[in-house]
Amino acid sequence: MTATPGGSGLHAGVLDGLGRLLAAGELAEGRVLRTDELENRFGVSRTVVREAIRVLESMGMVTSRRRVGVTVAPRAQWNVYDPRIIRWRLEGDGRADQLRSLSELRGGVEPMAAALAARRATPEQCGALTGAVMEMAVHGRSGDLQAYLEADVRFHRTLLEASGNEMLAALVDVVAEVLAGRTRHDLMPPHPEPAAIRLHADVAQAVQAGDVAAAERAMRDIVTEAAQAILRDRP
Repeated sequence: MTATPGGSGLHAGVLDGLGRLLAAGELAEGRVLRTDELENRFGVSRTVVREAIRVLESMGMVTSRRRVGVTVAPRAQWNVYDPRIIRWRLEGDGRADQLRSLSELRGGVEPMAAALAARRATPEQCGALTGAVMEMAVHGRSGDLQAYLEADVRFHRTLLEASGNEMLAALVDVVAEVLAGRTRHDLMPPHPEPAAIRLHADVAQAVQAGDVAAAERAMRDIVTEAAQAILRDRP
């Protein structure tokens, strides 16, 4: 594999290439990575390789020690909430396990966020939720999955932020990567299910009405529907 030419593109190419190899298990835990081998493999300079290694080390995927070198770290040490690790795992053979973990995480987090949003959302956030649902309906009918994804991400981002809980809001990028992964890996139907869009509308309406139980219930139904759809449509 040769990295994409051009400045930061070189760094990004090596980072993505190494990240995918690590996520796929092709570079096994405990393996020592030699800088010169990585230079030859990716066709880049030592500086570019070191930049990529520094990022991977910050993500917990590798460790770097003097006289030992760069070593592949155990998966238990990885920052599994990092959106890049999620993306790489979704691209490999571990996709099913990653999707299951993410679905279970969403099931525990997003209904709670919806319940809190029903108590704390501002009028502006309520309007943003409703606007996102309207855009989802329009793009769902037209089959514009990229535009639909952007509206869907905006809905879930607003909901998590409207919870008023900084820990829940910090999971915005994790949820966004799940939603993007469904589109990227053809796990979405050509036209999103109208029932799924109606559930989003139910959440928006319940949040605006301050109906905590209804918001939590509708959000749980969304997560359940998404998990079932992934299992149904998974290649």
